[in-house]
This record gives sequence, C-alpha cells and structure tokens, in this order.
Amino acid sequence: MWALLALLTSLSGDVPPFQLAAMSFAVASAIGLTMLKLRGANWRVFRQHPMVWLVGVGGLFGYHALYFGALRHAPAAEASLIAYLWPLLIVIGSAFMPGERLRWFHILGALFGLCGAALIVTRNGGFALDSRYLLGYGLAVLCALTWSSYSLLSRRFATVPSDVVTGFCLVTAALALVAHLAFETTIWPGSVVSWVAVLLLGLLPVGGAFYVWDYGVKHGDIQIIGAASYAAPLLSTLILILAGNAAMRFEIAAAAMLITAGAALAALPVFKRLLQQAKA
Repeated sequence: MWALLALLTSLSGDVPPFQLAAMSFAVASAIGLTMLKLRGANWRVFRQHPMVWLVGVGGLFGYHALYFGALRHAPAAEASLIAYLWPLLIVIGSAFMPGERLRWFHILGALFGLCGAALIVTRNGGFALDSRYLLGYGLAVLCALTWSSYSLLSRRFATVPSDVVTGFCLVTAALALVAHLAFETTIWPGSVVSWVAVLLLGLLPVGGAFYVWDYGVKHGDIQIIGAASYAAPLLSTLILILAGNAAMRFEIAAAAMLITAGAALAALPVFKRLLQQAKA
C-alpha cells in the first residue's frame, strides 16, 4: 500500500502537502469509524492512556510534518534517503525491546536494504550533502527517528487494539488541517482522477496501511519487518514504471537484488525454522 503513495500523490494534482494529508486522513478516519460502527465495536477503545495517544498521533502527524518540512528545505533525493533510515533504526532499536535479540544478519540485511534504497532514491549516484540544506537534513533525521520510535513503542502497547488507529487518523487529519490553514493556500483537486486519487490515498497508503502496520509491529517479527520495509521504495518505483511515470534503469535491478538479499538475511531464523519443520 505504501508503494502506491508516489503514484497516487502524483495523480492528486497540485493539492498542497498538508491539505492532501488532511483530506487523506479524513477519508481514513471516515472508513475506520464506519467499520467500527458496522462491527458494533465498543467505542471505549478510544479510552486509552495518554501515552498511547501521544505515541500514535506523534508518529502519524509528526512523521508527515517532518517529511514535508525536509522536502521543503533539502533536495528530494538526500532528504528521502535520510528519512529512509527508519527501517535500519527499527532493526537496531529492536535489540532494546523485551524478548528481542539483535544478530549480525539483522544488521547486514538492513544495510543491504539501505543500499538498495540508496540506488533508487539517488538516481545515478546524485547524492551530495550541502551545508545550505542542514535544516532539511536535520528534519529528515528527525523524520526517521519519529517513525522508527513510533513503530518500536507501539510494540510496547501490544494489548491496545489496532482499532485505536482510527482515532490517531482523526486527530492527525485535524492537525494537518490546522497546518494547512496556517502555511498553505487551498487548491482543490482539478479532475475526477485527482479526486479518486485522494480517495484511494485515504483507503490505502494513508489509511489501511497504518492499520496493518500497527498490527504487524505489535505481533510480528519486528526485525524482519524492519528489513523487509526497504521493499517499499523498490515497489513504488516499479509501480511508477508500469504506470509510465518512470523508466527502467540498471540501478533498479541492482536495488531489487540488494533488497531481496537483505530481507532474506534478516529472515534467516524463519528459513531455519521452516527447514527444521520440513525435516521433522
């Protein structure tokens, strides 16, 4: 779902970032509230400890606000690559989680993934840090720290149902609207395609993706999840190619091999367990 973000964002037209976030998260909130209603879920799911709300809203809104800020104050390639340190930070940070143990293949797998993402994002090696963009680089670092921290801290709230993500989306939509009114000029989607793109953003990469991510980091193998997350920029690029918005390059094939190798390395314990089960 996150791999669709770039394509759907490009199809949404000239809608400013915070306005687009507000609209998308509003759609995600509406869908979430509707599903809760249809399932007859207890609305008391939103009565959580303030720390749960701080982590959830801080993760969703904080990540997007910092990412938009980084892109405003630094070149997109550098800012995107720095921001994409979050999977590596998740893998490393998992060593401090209860019941987790960081092994060499986790780190190596995440580094392989980072190299693969670098090949895609930097486009033919176009990467050079410039002191003029220090603010943007700093925001990108904070962006990576925010999402990795949100993901790791969410695991500590494993007993909190993922339904609460609806509340996070609702508050994030409100905060994004405030930021839009404060810093941007309103531009509405100019075509049916653009409106459909906004709707799909709210359904998938800025909606459903957060629900499955919440469940995944709470109940899955956090180290494999972190390393495998580097597939997102690769899949995003492949989708853009299929849509005719980008061209196939050698770097993409190399990135695919690096990211696949990285994910396989991080998943070594899973392969070993499957092999033992097969022998048994």
